[in-house]
Amino acid sequence: MNAPANIQPARIPTYDDVVAAHERIAAHVHRTPVLTSTYFNELTGAQLFFKCENFQKAGAFKVRGASNAVFGLSGEKAENGVATHSSGNHALSLSYAAGRRGIPCHVVMPRTAPEAKKAAVRGYGGIITECEPSTSSREAVFAEVQSATGAEFVHPYNDPRVIAGQGTCSRELNEQVEGLDAVIAPIGGGGMVSGTCLTLSSIAPHVEIYAAEPEQADDAYRSFKAGHIIADDAPQTIADGLKVPLKELTWHFVSNHVTGILTASEQEIIDAMKITWQRMKIVMEPSCAVPLATILKNKEVFAGKRVGVIITGGNVDLDTLSWIKG
Repeated sequence: MNAPANIQPARIPTYDDVVAAHERIAAHVHRTPVLTSTYFNELTGAQLFFKCENFQKAGAFKVRGASNAVFGLSGEKAENGVATHSSGNHALSLSYAAGRRGIPCHVVMPRTAPEAKKAAVRGYGGIITECEPSTSSREAVFAEVQSATGAEFVHPYNDPRVIAGQGTCSRELNEQVEGLDAVIAPIGGGGMVSGTCLTLSSIAPHVEIYAAEPEQADDAYRSFKAGHIIADDAPQTIADGLKVPLKELTWHFVSNHVTGILTASEQEIIDAMKITWQRMKIVMEPSCAVPLATILKNKEVFAGKRVGVIITGGNVDLDTLSWIKG
């Protein structure tokens, strides 16, 4: 497979990087459980296997990539700490990993990010600088923070260390569930989907990989159809973790390995989130409900298949649940 011209081949992680990441982060993350639901199997006509990263350290899969990046730093590079921009889960995951290593973590977060996620970042020792809720503001404010601190930039998803770390999730899932036909995960910037592509294309190339996205933040879907990255600056969706655009490294994996990208409406996302809480008794955030919402909407795509569904996080602001009327 040839790398796109705008990517340096050395920057594209390999499955060996996933194996190394798995060993590097083992002491800092959970091997999360896989749950099943007879109700959802009957409802969809598929066998669904929910990989519960909502039970992960820091409450989200992103702790895998963050820990791989932090604990892979040399002593010299770690001296000034790490820095990132994130709407929530990468911010708190990087803060968690940095705290475990005893180095500073500087985070640029949108002022509209859920208060529960801001509180978690501060709880792990992260230092927050707020920005406006747009990609352009986020990147501009981050440039100022990094210049002032000299911290090592760990991008939320367009980073080979992060992608390799996220790839450990599907490596575990493949070990936990035999005979998978497909795996589906939410897509925003594409870090989890890229890690899934990296791993499964290497160890289970027959498995189809689907990405799930909100209709109101469907830039990955439109990019996939167009054959090039289309970026939205500030989409509005309840799925706050999926508002960011693809970048060149994640686009490499999405464009080469994803079978299809499916979308769901805001109401379909809310309904899927609510029914999962009711039936499976697990806390999940709106971004994580998008895969199930798209399965329920496209039953014919998954009927009769064994499908891994990655529940990516459970960091919810309980005071602002979408089905509670104010």
